[in-house]
Amino acid sequence: MSAPDRKVILERAHPRLSVRRQCALLALHRSGVYRPQPAEDEADLALMRRIDALFLARPYYGSRRVMATLRAEGLVVNRKRVQRLMRALGIAALGPKPRTSKPAPGHKIYPYLLRDVQITRANQVWCADITYIPMQRGFLYLIAVMDWSSRAVLSWRLSNTMEAGFCVEALEEALVGFGTPEIFNTDQGSQFTSEAFTGVVLKAGVKVSMDGRGRWMDNVFIERLWRSLKHEEVYLKGYADAREARAGIGQWLAFYNELRPHQALGHAMPMAVWRAGVGRCGAGSAVDMPLRLDNADALSTYPQRQHKRDEGYVLV
Repeated sequence: MSAPDRKVILERAHPRLSVRRQCALLALHRSGVYRPQPAEDEADLALMRRIDALFLARPYYGSRRVMATLRAEGLVVNRKRVQRLMRALGIAALGPKPRTSKPAPGHKIYPYLLRDVQITRANQVWCADITYIPMQRGFLYLIAVMDWSSRAVLSWRLSNTMEAGFCVEALEEALVGFGTPEIFNTDQGSQFTSEAFTGVVLKAGVKVSMDGRGRWMDNVFIERLWRSLKHEEVYLKGYADAREARAGIGQWLAFYNELRPHQALGHAMPMAVWRAGVGRCGAGSAVDMPLRLDNADALSTYPQRQHKRDEGYVLV
């Protein structure tokens, strides 16, 4: 039983068992029971949205430059607050410096395999990344798995935490629906260096590649996807809740894959290029998965299941 579920069955007015005794029996910390949940700070949420927009426009800005820009805009903010909010967003300046991407202790770091490699065909290289999705109250994290050559988005998930589980689910869906790539490239974030994630990649017979620290160009195509998604969809809509976010993102990604011309592809559509590429290389294990714009779950998020809450994250 998960900690949230154990808290639900804790009875504060029990006639025989004190709260202390119930916490001991349920292996709960009393501080987590007594301490009220902090209210979401509207000022912090607004500031996070602005920091995220600045990061998209100038990804080389660190906390000092972000602070200076915000102050120039008339906002009263210090560097510690900017650093705290950037950590909450999961972003850092994309420039060469030590320890830009910090994996969890004990996680294996794999070498970068794409230097001087010509990527010319579908399912040769896949990549994945996580970004922050603001809402009117709170925020979510979005992961997408992309085919590097065609720029097609093969799967995606939304979660309210940065745990590795929702990343693994997105990876497994892409492998089931679109075959297997030769190389899978990510940054050195703890979700991607975890054994749960790399184990699935290696079990599928795929080579693991990881960006160098601070090397934002190593995963530049998916960074461009985030910029397009946010400017063309997220910032325009201002989602009220997770349901609206899932529907809006699903519709935009379906549009992106099937109907949005991509200049780097000669104005072809990403999914059409992927299908043509798979047909040429004869990847028989891949499955053609057409998307419908009238279905908000066209590139569906994983259905909610109660046991996922036990792993520390909630898929929405």
